[in-house]
Amino acid sequence: MPAAKNNRPSWLKSSFFWRTFIMVTMLIVVSMGVWTASFRLQERKPLAKHMASQVISIVTITRAALLHADIELQRELLFDLASNEGIRIYPLEKTDRVALPTQDQLMMSMQAMVRARLGADTRFAANVNGIPGFWVSFKIAENDEYWLVMERGRLRLPSGWQWLGWAAVVLALSLLGAAIISRRVSYPLSRLAFAARTLARGKQPELLAEKGSAEVVEANHSFNQMVQDLNRVESERALILAGISHDLRTPLARMQLEIEMANLSDAERQGMQSDIAQMNDIIGQFLDYARPSAVENFMQVDLSLLLKEAVQNMARHADVALTVRIDESLMVMGNATELRRAIGNLLENARRYGKSAETGVAQIEVNARLSGQEVRIEIADHGTGLPENEIEHMLRPFTRQDAARGQAQGAGLGLAIVNRIIQQHGGKLVLQNRETGGLVARITLPG
Repeated sequence: MPAAKNNRPSWLKSSFFWRTFIMVTMLIVVSMGVWTASFRLQERKPLAKHMASQVISIVTITRAALLHADIELQRELLFDLASNEGIRIYPLEKTDRVALPTQDQLMMSMQAMVRARLGADTRFAANVNGIPGFWVSFKIAENDEYWLVMERGRLRLPSGWQWLGWAAVVLALSLLGAAIISRRVSYPLSRLAFAARTLARGKQPELLAEKGSAEVVEANHSFNQMVQDLNRVESERALILAGISHDLRTPLARMQLEIEMANLSDAERQGMQSDIAQMNDIIGQFLDYARPSAVENFMQVDLSLLLKEAVQNMARHADVALTVRIDESLMVMGNATELRRAIGNLLENARRYGKSAETGVAQIEVNARLSGQEVRIEIADHGTGLPENEIEHMLRPFTRQDAARGQAQGAGLGLAIVNRIIQQHGGKLVLQNRETGGLVARITLPG
């Protein structure tokens, strides 16, 4: 049976912050609901009793005042009650249009307590003849019945809008607290994930701050220690490569001399010389990779001249066809030797792996222009390109893609050397397959 399809948004599945925020929010909302229900349940009886006491006292005092006041003074008494106490008295008529109050638990409890004291025939209303308020009936005599109306706020009855407003304020503050908590929990993990992705792409991540909770400090310390160990291993490997490569040059030179002096046929001599030349190229890559950075030797470099020089050198090969578009006076800050090495490596890479299967000729396009404050260089071939999932890995040291780019003739350091040089110059190297076939290397350098 196939698994049920997960329709959750990708950001919800992938973001630890949002998942934590939603979980905390749900917990807060449920807690608020339970607390509100419990509070209203616990306060209902005391509040109903307090409201009933107010109503009973006001009705009793008003009725007593009307009973004992002189007829001439009743009108003045009613005026004083309305102006000073906000209490109005109306005769109760059978034709009155009465709107009953909301019959919630609080109101029903209060009405029951009032009727127990004032009589079972006591009536209540929320609106009489279009006049809103809290209305309660009382009798002075058998057929002499009145309405006593007071403002709803006098009883301090919280309306639904008040409850909603309070709930909105509390919910907003709770959501802000949930966001802060989720951020504090997820931020160290997001920083660790970003640093891990940076390291996986072969770049140097910034050291993580070793502060916060004990678990965060331990995780960040372990990651920083791992990065330092990897850097040390890389430095030691470069040193070893430099030493071994340098030591191999002497016996190779001796072998070259012995081949020249040996009694060999031209085909044998040419084959052995080709093998030695390939070994020299590999050793050269090792030495280039192990060479320290030359950042301190930066100066103004005319990249146009370097590109034209590299193109002229490449044009000497019979198996290369070049299409060149280079703007004049492309000036950058850098080391001319390092930039020349990077451009040469890319051109050689295009010549080796960008040959047409039919003609055996590598068609290479070289474009260089100024775009805003950046110098952009493109070196493209018409070969077979690279698998999409392997392009980013090709910038790592000792990585080759023999199946896609033909037989390897190096140690897999050419693109890694170019990438390191471009990064040292504050630029960026991007490899991308062309829609028409082949691979394009795009270099961006600050102008």
